[in-house]
Amino acid sequence: MVDLSDVRAWRHHLHAHPETAFEEFETSRFVAEKLRSFGLEVTEGIGGTGVVGVKRGTGGGRTVSFRADMDALDIQEANRFAHASRIRGKMHACGHDGHTAMLLGAARHLAQRDLSGTIQFVFQPAEENEGGGKRMIEDGLFKRFPADAVFGMHTRPGLDIGSFALRSGPSMASFDVFEITIEGKGTHAARPHLGADPIVAAGQIISAVQSIVSRSVDPLDAAVVSITEMKGGASWNVIPDSAVLRGTTRALDQGVRDLIEARLRSVVSSICGGLGCVANIIYDRRYPVLVNTPEWTAACGEVVQRLVGTDRVKKEIPATMGAEDFAFMLQEVPGCYLWIGNGTMERDRILHNPNFDFNDDALPFGIDYWVALAEAVAK
Repeated sequence: MVDLSDVRAWRHHLHAHPETAFEEFETSRFVAEKLRSFGLEVTEGIGGTGVVGVKRGTGGGRTVSFRADMDALDIQEANRFAHASRIRGKMHACGHDGHTAMLLGAARHLAQRDLSGTIQFVFQPAEENEGGGKRMIEDGLFKRFPADAVFGMHTRPGLDIGSFALRSGPSMASFDVFEITIEGKGTHAARPHLGADPIVAAGQIISAVQSIVSRSVDPLDAAVVSITEMKGGASWNVIPDSAVLRGTTRALDQGVRDLIEARLRSVVSSICGGLGCVANIIYDRRYPVLVNTPEWTAACGEVVQRLVGTDRVKKEIPATMGAEDFAFMLQEVPGCYLWIGNGTMERDRILHNPNFDFNDDALPFGIDYWVALAEAVAK
């Protein structure tokens, strides 16, 4: 068994000192220092602030990569416990402090083990929105550290402590964002006929884009189009020149992803054209669909079943419309991404909530999973 007192202390330190995307300078230094103290080979600065530690095998076994994310979120923490964030406006509200601590705990344990295969411990920056996984790949992650398989893990509120969940195939949605700028013609609000109202166009667009999912996408395919921000106008009696809509789209299939973008552009342009406005659309494809490799998903399922028992493993859990940039790694190398239980869905266990705190009771299960997985696949 791994000494949990140190791992818990590392987790609390990381929680108290959160750093957001590509600013994980102290976090990456902390991680690199620990990895070196375990006797591992360490490379820093991959993709900006990424860190890789390597445990060389004795020969003949597979080379596999285990990944943990390190970044925090731009949220003001509401917790008042001793390890609460000391950085105003930033906190670990998604469990990345726990992910990093668990992988460090596993690295320390495996550094003392005799394995035929090689384990590469990948600590990734900027998972939240900014695609740190893609940046590491572009910086040569898998060229410098080629792997036969890659694995990731994320905490899951609502899943019991000591439980795991996984799914083969498409498991998490693509993540794209858009910005629609509607250029109209401003005028006095009492004389709307003299202008071209971008607010009316925006209202019709908000309603009409919902038909993309309900009328253009196969009902058996999952998809989401959400308008999340609207800006336009600054006075009671002025119809403005322009309005801006922003939002996100999600899909579990690349064809559906393509369809959503095409239909969004068509619907928006048609509505604006019919109302005398012009639409400028910025559509940014962020994260692809996360697709778990069936072979490696089955292998991970066997590992966790041996670890905690069949009744504590949820296989083929429904896919989620949330997104994860581990999807970029799975596009390059086969592997599996699964979820570890964080306990009941209480107020302080909801992801991206100012009251969230990773449940320390999950630490030993996460560490044991990484160790057992290394023993099973690095041979």
